[in-house]
Amino acid sequence: MSEREFDLIVIGAGPVGENVADRAVQAGLTAVIVESELVGGECSYWACMPSKALLRSGAALRAARDVDGAKQAVTGDLDVAAVLRRRDSMTSNWNDAGQVSWLEGAGIELVRGHGRLTGEKTVRVTADDGTVTDLVARHAVAVCTGSAALLPGIPGLADIEPWTSREATAVQSIPGSLAILGVGVVGAEMATAFASLGAEVTIIARSGLLGGTEPFVGELVADSLRARGVTVKTGVDAMAARRDDAGRRVLELSDGTTVTADELLVATGRVPRTTDLGLETIGVEEGSWLDVDDTLLVRGFDWLYAVGDVNHRALLTHQGKYQARAAGDVIAARARGGEVDDRPWGAHVATADHDAVPQVTFTDPEVASVGLTAAAAAEKRGLNVKVLDYDLAHVAGSSEQSDAYVGKARAIVDLDRGVLVGATFVGPDIAELLHSATIAIVGEVPVKRLWHAVPSYPTVSEVWLRLLETLGRDSA
Repeated sequence: MSEREFDLIVIGAGPVGENVADRAVQAGLTAVIVESELVGGECSYWACMPSKALLRSGAALRAARDVDGAKQAVTGDLDVAAVLRRRDSMTSNWNDAGQVSWLEGAGIELVRGHGRLTGEKTVRVTADDGTVTDLVARHAVAVCTGSAALLPGIPGLADIEPWTSREATAVQSIPGSLAILGVGVVGAEMATAFASLGAEVTIIARSGLLGGTEPFVGELVADSLRARGVTVKTGVDAMAARRDDAGRRVLELSDGTTVTADELLVATGRVPRTTDLGLETIGVEEGSWLDVDDTLLVRGFDWLYAVGDVNHRALLTHQGKYQARAAGDVIAARARGGEVDDRPWGAHVATADHDAVPQVTFTDPEVASVGLTAAAAAEKRGLNVKVLDYDLAHVAGSSEQSDAYVGKARAIVDLDRGVLVGATFVGPDIAELLHSATIAIVGEVPVKRLWHAVPSYPTVSEVWLRLLETLGRDSA
């Protein structure tokens, strides 16, 4: 057994943990990262990167088929083997050597193994070979262990060995049929991907697609999936699961019907990876989400931070990295006795987590949103809002992009302050339109000033002008 001391210990070497450590080291602290799996984490190997690689080829093919002159040149379907090869390259074939090299270059130590808190500012790491290393933090420990797929307690479900997002994104061969339980981001994206790759896909959910978004979002995505042969079953619950005589997965539904498929993907939510972390040694319930303040400090502690999915604020890689930058900087500031800027939008807080979170769902059509929905703005925040809707197919840029453009834009304006508080776009390749809305919301740009942000013609960004016209100059 050996013991080593650092200014900061980070548990979890995903992009969140890497950024916490990097910011602290750049500020002059020493940092060590503990990781039991691959350096780079869920996003690099089993989520963001491989899922987008599986989706992109189908999206590019559909885009070509929607433009006269290009569609005549498309003479075949996707090369599935090539799609999987591209996915493999995006994950570096599940080899983290490049990420480890980055850590070394950044001056961050790596200890491989399972880390557990053993008390205040102490972490014990047990390697696969049984070697034990005790780590002591002079200033802080940051828990950046992320989240894992939730497996609901449906009778028989665990016994049939369903897929989670990990198995779906790492698939080596496409099943003939795939049932998907749950229609959040993972379920909707994987339905899009596997339908493109030739699987017969069935979605099962108790409510509409992509809950928590504007109602028209799920409707447009569901219509598109159905048009591509996906069976969408909503308003039903899975009551039991089993295998049939051929080994296929069978779900018994609340409406008395069954769904049978070669594979079943469960995409019903996430749980925090806080089990077996030693949290009980410091009086925190294991398996729980970790409640933090805006500086990412776990409430009740002056040394323990929880960053990324594990704090349940915004379960998105980019938002976790945003939190990580604030956390690494504030850990360094506190360690050096410096000034902490914890005012809203200050250098050491994650203010955007509350009402300015951007997200893109890479379905067909894509969904891009930031800030509040109309319902959240009016009902939860009590704002005096005006909802602006516009059909994106009526923007000149959309006709340049596609002969079969289907899309919609919505903006939410707080009339009392004269600023944008929410925006949602649905349409082909709409993701790159989102950051302009994010800047407007975070910067609280007056709507009157947005009249002077002239969109180039002919681009889909012209929708900003159309939304402002819907609002009216007098209202702005």
